[in-house]
Amino acid sequence: MSSATELFARRELLWNLTLRELRGRYKRSILGWGWSLLNPIAFMLIYTFAFSIVLRAEPPPGDPSGLASYAFFLLCGLVPWTFFSVAVSTSMGAVVGNAALVGKVAFPREHLVISTVMAGLFTLGVEVGVLSIALLIAGNMVLPWLPIVVLVSCMLAMFATGLGLALAAANVYFRDMNYLWSIAMQAWFFLTPIVYPPSFVETEFAEYPTLLRIYNNIPITTAVRMYRNLLYDLRMPRLIDFVVLGGTAIVVLLAGWWLFDRLEGRFAEEL
Repeated sequence: MSSATELFARRELLWNLTLRELRGRYKRSILGWGWSLLNPIAFMLIYTFAFSIVLRAEPPPGDPSGLASYAFFLLCGLVPWTFFSVAVSTSMGAVVGNAALVGKVAFPREHLVISTVMAGLFTLGVEVGVLSIALLIAGNMVLPWLPIVVLVSCMLAMFATGLGLALAAANVYFRDMNYLWSIAMQAWFFLTPIVYPPSFVETEFAEYPTLLRIYNNIPITTAVRMYRNLLYDLRMPRLIDFVVLGGTAIVVLLAGWWLFDRLEGRFAEEL
């Protein structure tokens, strides 16, 4: 496993790879970085129309903010989910997509995955900034909670990096991983309380407390809940949520790094 010292020593390379990822993400696109804002806005409009207007879904009012807006309720969950799904999906193809670089240059291969997550963090920062401005206009004073949002985002990034490392390594040997992961992400999206309130799941699974407890402690479910607590409700998330998300992120990061290190030896040969 590459040591933290080695990673720090090659930090300039990591930074350059991150910049390359940022520049290439919307290369030859007319709107460029505008797509990082238009994508979540488009999803918000579609799901707001489907759930709020057609199905008459009522968002739970923010506690204690009192904010009652399905669009904001949706965006506060959609923003962290979009970061997570894009970061993991792009990380999975980071090694395969840089086959020539892997075969010719000696460098920490983990940088390919970490740089994609860092690029995603930059995009997340832009989206959170725009969402925060909109919430401020709507009367939600989110500014005191933004430092905690940064902390939650870093923990989510660690979790995404761990998954990305494991999937990137597996994808070198099993190219079907892309298709399987795409299906899994579609299911995972609707299993996460993004377009519907958590109370819906709590009501439906009230007779299965163990299953409900497991569901509530899934890292991405926890991250979405914490984002909503901070930006929609304007209150501090529960301490157990910090423990669950932070602890799981560390375990998954270490496990993903270990697996990547174990499989890295034959990358050049397989590619």
